[in-house]
Amino acid sequence: KREKFLEHFANRARCLIGMEACGGAQHWARKLLELGHEVKLLPAKMVRPFVGRNKSDAADARAIWTAVQQPAVKAVAVKSEAQQAVLALHRMRSQLVKFRTAQINGLRGLLAEYGQVMPQGRAGITKGIVTALAKLVDRLPAVL
Repeated sequence: KREKFLEHFANRARCLIGMEACGGAQHWARKLLELGHEVKLLPAKMVRPFVGRNKSDAADARAIWTAVQQPAVKAVAVKSEAQQAVLALHRMRSQLVKFRTAQINGLRGLLAEYGQVMPQGRAGITKGIVTALAKLVDRLPAVL
């Protein structure tokens, strides 16, 4: 259980702990480092070849144990909370840009269905949306 996780490792001699780099792994790695353990976070795609056929918790643990011993398997760096925050900021901004692009493309497609072709990109929509909607104001169904 999560509640007992740190307690388990606090009562153990310092050792190498291999973990798959997934959600929450950075947090646990920092906590284990504070306890004096050595932590290696392994990318999931580097662990996968060692899983075998039937995926289970035991098979995953065995795969991580095998992968952590391979010299060719490079570990993911354990990041500080400040580094994680900067990465989260970049990720969120990237998601917002993708969402905005999808919205712009959807709007362009909708307007094209009513004969108003808009230039690609945010600048094109920003420049031409008022004029395009003014031309369509009488033709657009009320629901739109």
